[in-house]
Amino acid sequence: MPRGRKTALKLYLTAEERDTLMAWQRSPMTPAGRAKRGRTILLVADGVPISHIAKKVDSTRRFVYKWVERFLHDGVGGLEDKKGRGRGPLPNQNNAH
Repeated sequence: MPRGRKTALKLYLTAEERDTLMAWQRSPMTPAGRAKRGRTILLVADGVPISHIAKKVDSTRRFVYKWVERFLHDGVGGLEDKKGRGRGPLPNQNNAH
């Protein structure tokens, strides 16, 4: 286990949750953001210090805590991208005269 300050944050995964998050890590079809969030949760559950997790997944401590909070509140589904994120649809090109 990496050295560092222990976090008081404890996260316990069910076998099904761990299997799902591990499958995300192995699948080339998993969007990169979702895989990163899944890896974050796996590392927290394994007791890795938050600062090490943030470095490992190229994020900040704030976002590690954000994803843990969403996971605790909504489970694996909380790690999905929320609706409304990203660019909206392109304007209709047929009416652009």
